[in-house]
Amino acid sequence: MYDIQQEELFSFEQLMEMADELKFSAILNHLPIESILHAVNKKSVRGRPESLNTRAMIYSLIIGTVQHILFTKDLVHRLKTSSTFRKLCRFTDSDRLPSEAAYSRLITKLEQTGALQLVQNLLVDKAITHGFLTGEVLALDSSHLGAFDRNPKLDEKNTAESAVPSVSEEPALLPADLCSQPAKPKPEKPKRHKRGRIPNAEKAEWRKKVEAYEASLNLFQREVADMLPASYEELIRDMPQHPSTGVKGDPRGNRRVKYWYGYKLNLLVDTTSQYIVVGVTCSAHVSDQRPAIVLLKRLQERFPTLKVRYVLADKGYDGEPVYKQIRKLGAFPHIPLIHRSKLPKGVDKHFRPVCVKGKAYCYDSYDAKRETIKFTSPKECATCPLLNNKCQKVYKFRVATDVRKYTVPGRGSEKAAELFKQRTAIERVFAYLKLYFGLNSTRRRGKRAFVYYDLSCLTYNLCKYALDKVNKKMKLEKHAV
Repeated sequence: MYDIQQEELFSFEQLMEMADELKFSAILNHLPIESILHAVNKKSVRGRPESLNTRAMIYSLIIGTVQHILFTKDLVHRLKTSSTFRKLCRFTDSDRLPSEAAYSRLITKLEQTGALQLVQNLLVDKAITHGFLTGEVLALDSSHLGAFDRNPKLDEKNTAESAVPSVSEEPALLPADLCSQPAKPKPEKPKRHKRGRIPNAEKAEWRKKVEAYEASLNLFQREVADMLPASYEELIRDMPQHPSTGVKGDPRGNRRVKYWYGYKLNLLVDTTSQYIVVGVTCSAHVSDQRPAIVLLKRLQERFPTLKVRYVLADKGYDGEPVYKQIRKLGAFPHIPLIHRSKLPKGVDKHFRPVCVKGKAYCYDSYDAKRETIKFTSPKECATCPLLNNKCQKVYKFRVATDVRKYTVPGRGSEKAAELFKQRTAIERVFAYLKLYFGLNSTRRRGKRAFVYYDLSCLTYNLCKYALDKVNKKMKLEKHAV
């Protein structure tokens, strides 16, 4: 079994079981709080002066995430009734305690400024600088998130209930355009009333209709391959981020499917350190391959110094555009194949060449200069009389000829199987996020929920960074003795 990380003197579970004062002191000391304050504080001296302790409010949101405080009213009640909790959040006796409306305004500013994503990137930079995050092997996956919004399809059969507005937390404190982002209808595809070939007299008019239809589609309504030339900013602008119905197959293979109404969180995780490197939230109906392109482009733009060697993912990402985007990083993809057609002769299910007797060739090595992988004849062929007549000893394939079939290490090899075991690191990260940081327990609607998703990921990375700093200090003290 591979090593998830270097030897730890102090585990993640032990960090969560520490006393509150020691635990939150270790976590909050590493938060780049100044960057958040610069983004959310007033930029002008005019108007009503701020009398609230914004720094302590941000600390209380992080502590509330760890302690599973779901509603703002519960957080405010805890601040009013517990002096110990106020001390943990760094409130002083002279500070005026914030109200629910004050927290609502702060969350709106965090959503509009994107301050949490900025701090997340700064924290990843610090982890890279201190050597905690290498980025050599990354895992790519998504997880379903249920929305607190009511599914409108539930009210289609009952018009009386649909006329009653749904109750939300603090409905009057957030503008209506931020509470919910309705889905934009897809343009209607042109159709012909007659079947068969298009007459020459109608070809020019039909071509104009098709071109106008294709021009009206955004990047997430076109083919996945059309997303490759676009930049990260263009993709994130067109990404659907409204609650919708998603479907997911059961990984146990019993042919059952799971439906949920909400969103999908997509992450790129370093398998060695288990840091969240890049993340993005989209609508539940979006296929896995589309946000994967967004994550990989963001990784290339934001962290160009990371030397990524391998990207691991499950079968949902088996698409040629994903392979091409991974190769642009200089990395090799390892994704299980989905055989959509009958296999050609002379190869096995891993596209390794086979001999006359059906034995698969063995992966040997990779030539970085020529970008070719080498397969040699299996051991069983050493005594075969057909070795020199019908079977050749060596096969070489250039990786660029088909990035989906050929990768490094070669498919079906023991090295590839051992490497792919590291993909379980991202499953462990999702488990931590849902168990300790309330990722799937949000009670907020619309874009307000996105702030709490980002807050969960940021708090997780803060805990990982604090844990690595503690372990590094303990190891230095151990060697000093």
